[in-house]
Amino acid sequence: MANFMYLFRDTAGNRGQPSPEEMQGLTKAWMIWMDSLKQGGHLVKTGERLDVRGTVVRGKAKAVTDGPFAEAKDIVLGYLILQANDLAQAVDLAKGCPNLEIGGAVEVRPIVSSG
Repeated sequence: MANFMYLFRDTAGNRGQPSPEEMQGLTKAWMIWMDSLKQGGHLVKTGERLDVRGTVVRGKAKAVTDGPFAEAKDIVLGYLILQANDLAQAVDLAKGCPNLEIGGAVEVRPIVSSG
C-alpha cells in the first residue's frame, strides 16, 4: 500500500454560499464518504478544511502577497491522506468525493516515501 494526498479544490471559483439545507446535505455526504474510506482501511489522516485567507511568499525576492489565490479560480479547500494499492485505486476512491458534485475537483498526489 502507498500513501496519497487528496487536495480538494474549488475549480468553479467563488461558487457562493450554500443554503443551510444544501450545507446539511453536503456535510452528510462528506461524512458518508469519509466513513467509507475509514471502513475500507484507506484513511490514514483526516485532513482539515483550510481557511480562505492566507499569504504567499514567492521567489528570490521573497515577495509577500495576501491570499494564496488572489488571481486564481482554482483554490485548495482542504486535504486528507489515504492509503491505496496504487494510483489507479486512489483515483477510483476519489470519484466518490462530494466535492465533485458541486463543481470541485480532487487532486490525487502520491506521497514520496523518504525511507
